[in-house]
Amino acid sequence: MPAEVKKEIQLEIAHLLFIDVVGYSKLLVNEQIELMEQLNRIVRGTECFRDAEASGKLIRLPTGDGMVLLFFRSPEQPVRCALEISQALRSQSQIQLRMGVHSGPVNQVVDVNDQMNIAGAGINVGQRVMDCGDAGHILLSKHVADDLTHYRHWQPDLHDLGECDVKHGLRLHVFNLYRDGLGNPAVPEKLKRGRRWKKAGVSIQPISAARWRKFVLIAALLLSAVALAISFSILSRRGAVIQTRSPATFVPEKSIAVLPFENRSEERANAYFADGIQDEILTRLSKIADLKVISRTSTQHYKSAPENLPEIARQLGVAHIVEGSVQKSGDSVRVNVQLIKAANDSHLWADTFDRKLTDIFSVESEVAKAIADQLRAKLTGQEEQIIAARPTNNVEAYDAYLRGLAYNLKALDTPAASLGAQKYLREAVRLDPNFALAWALLSYVDAVGYLTTTLQPTLALREEARQAAETALTLQPHLGEAVLAKGFYHYACLKDYDTAVRYFEQARQLLPNSSQIAESLAYVTRRRGQWAQSEAYFNEAGQLDPRNVKLLSQHALSYIALRRFPEAVRKLDQVLDIMPDDLDTLAEKAAIAQAQGDLRRASALLAPLHPSADHRSAFEVQLYQAILERRPALIVPRLQEILASPDPALGFYNGELRFWLGWAQE
Repeated sequence: MPAEVKKEIQLEIAHLLFIDVVGYSKLLVNEQIELMEQLNRIVRGTECFRDAEASGKLIRLPTGDGMVLLFFRSPEQPVRCALEISQALRSQSQIQLRMGVHSGPVNQVVDVNDQMNIAGAGINVGQRVMDCGDAGHILLSKHVADDLTHYRHWQPDLHDLGECDVKHGLRLHVFNLYRDGLGNPAVPEKLKRGRRWKKAGVSIQPISAARWRKFVLIAALLLSAVALAISFSILSRRGAVIQTRSPATFVPEKSIAVLPFENRSEERANAYFADGIQDEILTRLSKIADLKVISRTSTQHYKSAPENLPEIARQLGVAHIVEGSVQKSGDSVRVNVQLIKAANDSHLWADTFDRKLTDIFSVESEVAKAIADQLRAKLTGQEEQIIAARPTNNVEAYDAYLRGLAYNLKALDTPAASLGAQKYLREAVRLDPNFALAWALLSYVDAVGYLTTTLQPTLALREEARQAAETALTLQPHLGEAVLAKGFYHYACLKDYDTAVRYFEQARQLLPNSSQIAESLAYVTRRRGQWAQSEAYFNEAGQLDPRNVKLLSQHALSYIALRRFPEAVRKLDQVLDIMPDDLDTLAEKAAIAQAQGDLRRASALLAPLHPSADHRSAFEVQLYQAILERRPALIVPRLQEILASPDPALGFYNGELRFWLGWAQE
């Protein structure tokens, strides 16, 4: 028996940061959800969190009222992370935290569900350190404080509070950490009470630093059988299961990706209809908060019925895949749908629906409800109503909407796509003025065209975007797409970021699986210079849209702006994994090499590329390479040739080419 115990226990020293939301249990359920989402974004946006996660040296454990982070390199890591969180909370007064830091032994154990969890004395003591504090406190165990006092820069921030009364009649020696308005300099109430009890002559046994090491070893050996139960009682105050698997390996059981539906219609022009049915089913599923649903921008890169489903599921981070086909003939439609468990490629559910066009919405609703039932997703009454809703009773208007949606799904990055989407959506709302979903999408298309200038950014376009969003909201005040459209109008057309954020946050409650909302918030916070928050939003969007090329590229641009080049390269490599040999992405990697002074690597990346002047970004990287290498003869003749007969389609860019020519000649 002793040999078995020895084999099970594999102790490892962890540096733990416990985070607890003060007053969490007094909040409404919706308020708890919103607050935890904000806290997660803040924590994930800290530099210490990112660095530890990137190196694979981080474990995150959810607790009922907060979380615990386990670092493994240095006791400074959790302390720096706590200060970064406190700094971010200066603009989030509604979130009150107390934090505790401790270094101690932990070990992995297997729970009743055969999942790996964390137990050990380090967990228990770290929890008690945090419990000694009030809102705003960052408390450290004496063990951690002793380690930090060897560094001059930490000494002014450490304040000895003495011993705090904790469970089982013991006392724990703690230090208070605060600096420059971060942390809470007040003495915690628990220590004040303890001092009053001490005056009254109450005897409490201290946990001394000398006895602590022995206590650790004895507790680890004698209590290994009950360590998991102790950890659960502390960390799972609300019955939450503590998972140690990182997002890269842990896949939620209630997660799903809807792959492109195959168009089996005789007329290939009906492909838009198959795309629309797939998107409508995906949209209905995505409004179920109990599910994780991957955005269409990540699934559209795959075939309708691929052979390597387990690999696709791994790339998307889901446990289940939906495949389907659509066959449209006249006013009749046949829809085949199947739900597949990706791990073993087994079919959980399949059905065929033969309906008239006038009854197509019932198919979309039945499919979404059947899939939710198979995954045992809990639906609220409001979610059931949303799934069953008919956006319009006009078949022609719905057909026009699906045609406009097809342009939008392919990306509004060219004038032709934007004009095509705008044309059909205007037709949809003309045929049915009460079609709120079409009004919302029309507003979004207009706002994107206004921001990117793929549509003429006129006052008339801006006004149509406003009116379309307000019409959608008037028709359906709780339509998530309408709320999102109004927020995007304020962001793209008015640059009114405060109002845009309010609408985006409101839309998050109605569209729980929308990566577009997190992406929009990433752009807004980036424009405002809130880099940590923007980073957190990019990460959040990436969880729901892991293979969105635009999202990955924009995230890389943020890293470039912050001169975090290795992280930028990793994002660009993800783009190349989806779109091999993409010219712009390779050129961007070359630009990073230039910024790092590695001209040889930049030259190797640029050598196979031959961009023309209308491929602006890649062309400029090549021009800059020649200037950096002091080889202007490579580009001066080419620029002179281009400018000898300027291309009217390049517009103002001809002037920029003259600048490049002047620089090269200089």
